[in-house]
Amino acid sequence: MSRIGKLPIIIPAGVTVTHKDDIVTVKGPKGELSQYVNPAIKVSIEDGKLTMEENEELMQDNTKQRHAFHGLYRSLVNNMVIGVSEGYKKTLQIVGVGYRVSNQGNVLEFALGYSHAIVFELPKEIKVETKSERNQDPLIMLESCDKQLLGLVCAKIRTFRKPEPYKGKGIRFQGEVIRRKSGKSASAK
Repeated sequence: MSRIGKLPIIIPAGVTVTHKDDIVTVKGPKGELSQYVNPAIKVSIEDGKLTMEENEELMQDNTKQRHAFHGLYRSLVNNMVIGVSEGYKKTLQIVGVGYRVSNQGNVLEFALGYSHAIVFELPKEIKVETKSERNQDPLIMLESCDKQLLGLVCAKIRTFRKPEPYKGKGIRFQGEVIRRKSGKSASAK
């Protein structure tokens, strides 16, 4: 059995979890999410706890796959419960002279040293706020109840200008350390 899969998920107050036709739906103050769960995993909800067990009758020949599903679906459902109750936040930092970002609603506009501005429309599930203060790097604060979607959007934004190792310019997560390289050195004579 999966060690992660064995752990029960405690359902906080204000969050409701339902399981019907292999789909787990989680509703809370921050939103509603649903996830398909493979029939090889039995889901039971009782006394404010959600537990998952492996269904040995199904997938008898592939126990390794069943173990993997056990931990995977437990983690996905746990992320959903945390997301609808507390939410997830990520902050991106833009480092570079002349690099800017602004937003109008859920549309971000970047100036990243290219000949054109980059316009990026965020999904409606994500709330965004930009902050530009004098003598500080611009920040993009993203918030959502869906951890998977938030990570995907952050990765997409980061591809517009990845941090480079020589000067450290680009879009990075706040607090992220970029391994720096030294430039060309004078040749020894």
